[in-house]
Amino acid sequence: MNDGPALDITGLGRAFQQGDRRLVVLRNLDLRIAAGEAVALVGPSGSGKSTLLHAAGLLERPDEGEIVIAGQNCSAMNDGQRTAMRRDFLGFVYQFHHLLPEFTALENVMMPMRLAKLPQVEARHRAQRLLTELGLGDRLEHAPAQLSGGEQQRVAVARALANQPVLLLADEPTGNLDQATADVVLAELLTIVRERGLGILIATHDPLVAGRLDRVVRLQDGHLVD
Repeated sequence: MNDGPALDITGLGRAFQQGDRRLVVLRNLDLRIAAGEAVALVGPSGSGKSTLLHAAGLLERPDEGEIVIAGQNCSAMNDGQRTAMRRDFLGFVYQFHHLLPEFTALENVMMPMRLAKLPQVEARHRAQRLLTELGLGDRLEHAPAQLSGGEQQRVAVARALANQPVLLLADEPTGNLDQATADVVLAELLTIVRERGLGILIATHDPLVAGRLDRVVRLQDGHLVD
């Protein structure tokens, strides 16, 4: 694993054209997340949190600036290279779990590993370890519909960790859970992040979530303020 920061963004800019009006969302934005660091991204709706997550996750291209993930400059990468970076270095957790309903919990977690051409036996063993670590060792063969909301989100976390990423990007990962369940899921997620030396950026409106992370950055007028 790279010894430098998990994520290093410099001079990021992003604007959208709305009719004859140019809407600037991100302005010369810098952000560095160290390995093992958990950072909260806060700001009002429409401030650009999702745009920043999408740029950091190589899901959309910024208009300017550099994005370096695990020491690799992604700015000039083509679509195939960006796809490979997402597969091998990034993990995504969303507010809604987006599990495949026709597959078991184990199969959902194995899916990204199989797409990465990991042998089936190794993928199965890794998925079992992850789900057991997240308290789902007895739910491996359950379909998503047979799991509670918190259990489904744990499966989604395990899936995000399946290919051993260096950086996790999470958009309101506990926003669809009750407070008690959200506390447990967040605690488990942060334990894994710190034990494995991952970086994580969590976009959230919840001050209780933000308060449990190492650092809080606020999006304001297109800039980040610590």
